[in-house]
Amino acid sequence: MNRLMCLTRNAALASTLMAVMAPAYAAPAAPQGPGGIELIMLVVMMVVFYFLLIRPQQKRAKEHKNLIQALGKGDEVVTSGGILGKVVKVTDDFVVVEISNNLEIKLQKSSVQATLPKGTIKSI
Repeated sequence: MNRLMCLTRNAALASTLMAVMAPAYAAPAAPQGPGGIELIMLVVMMVVFYFLLIRPQQKRAKEHKNLIQALGKGDEVVTSGGILGKVVKVTDDFVVVEISNNLEIKLQKSSVQATLPKGTIKSI
């Protein structure tokens, strides 16, 4: 009986091995054509990535740079922290902003997020 079980296990193992190894001995797949489609798709994805992500960011950075360069005394601004104020003094890298009577803060120019129309602060 014991010998019969060993033979049965060996036969099952052999059939499993043949089933696993059969694809290895099968005929190779037909050769693929040139990889032009994959290359074209990669280029198309890169172009889409550029126009959807990189270019708009460059445009926003350019607009912010122009805004910072155009800052002048008397401009009403909003900082990146949401503080409203009036520009009192402009230096190369910093801006002094008056946020209340006799209360001025010194900020980096890059922290100015937007300029407001004249008189906006008084209307708030």
